[in-house]
Amino acid sequence: MHHSSGRWRLGLALSLLTVFLWGILPIALTVTLQALDVYTVIWFRFLTSFVLLAVYLGVRGKLPTLQQLRSSSGKLLALATLMLAANYFLFMQGLALTTPTNAEVIIQLATLLLGLGGLVVFQERYTLHQWIGVSVLIFGYILFFNEQITNLLTARATYLFGSSLIALGAAVWAVYALVQKQLLQSLSSANIMLIIYGGCALLFAPFARVETIFTLDSLHLGMLLFCALNTLIAYGAFAESLEHWQASRVSAVLALAPIVTIISVELVSVIVPSLIPVEHLTLIAILGACLVVGGSVAIALEKSN
Repeated sequence: MHHSSGRWRLGLALSLLTVFLWGILPIALTVTLQALDVYTVIWFRFLTSFVLLAVYLGVRGKLPTLQQLRSSSGKLLALATLMLAANYFLFMQGLALTTPTNAEVIIQLATLLLGLGGLVVFQERYTLHQWIGVSVLIFGYILFFNEQITNLLTARATYLFGSSLIALGAAVWAVYALVQKQLLQSLSSANIMLIIYGGCALLFAPFARVETIFTLDSLHLGMLLFCALNTLIAYGAFAESLEHWQASRVSAVLALAPIVTIISVELVSVIVPSLIPVEHLTLIAILGACLVVGGSVAIALEKSN
C-alpha cells in the first residue's frame, strides 16, 4: 500500500488550496450551466486540463514513459478514470436540479467516506482527540446546514432526485480518491492526472455540443474557462497532497470547502445580486461553521500515535 512522504506542511498547504478552489467552484458552475449543457461543460473542463497539463509536462520532459505505464496498474487507472468521470457527471446533474449550497452539503459525504477509506484501506489511525474532532465536525455540519437539511426533507421530487445524484457522486469520488492514492506507488500525481483527464475527455466527447461554446457571451465563456483551470489546479493540488499526507487528514481539511462556498455566495450576491440568489447565514449556522473548522483542525493537526 502507498505510504505518505511525511511532508505534512506541504500536504496541508495543497489541501487548503484545493479547499479554496473547490469552495468557489459551485458558483462558477451554476453560472456556466445557465448557457451550456452538463456534458459540454464536463468535456471542456477535462480536455482543457489535459491539453494544458500535457504541454506543461512536455516542456519539462516529464511525460509518462511506456515503461512507467506498463509498471502501473492499468485496471486501477481505468477505475480511477471511470469513477472521476461518474463523479463529474452526477455532481453536475445534481447541481442543475438543486442549488450550490445544497450541492456542497451533500458532496461532503465524499470527504467523510475518504477519511473512513483511509482508515480501512491504508490502515491509518485516529487518536482519541481526532475521533472527538470527527464528532465535533459532524455536529457542526448539522448546525451549519440546519436550514438546508430541513428544506431537503420537505423538498419536491426533482430536488430530491438531484440530491440523490450528488450523494452517489460523493461515493464514487471517494473510490476515485483512494485509487488515486494507491497509484502514487508507480506514477507521479501529474502523470496520473494527465491520463485521467485524457480518459475522461474521451468518455464525454461523443455527448459534447462543441458548437454551443462559440455562442457564449463574455461572462459565460469566462466562467467556463475558470471552471477548466479550477479543475486543473485543484485536482493537481489534491492529488499531490495525497503523496505527502494521510488521506484521512486530507479529507478533514477538505471538509472546510462548504464554508468557503457559503462565504463566496454571500460576497457575490452582495457585489452582483443578479448573478446568484443570496443565502443568509443564521447565528446557528455561524456556530456550526466554527465547530466544523475546529473539528477539521483537530483531525488534521493532531499528532499521530
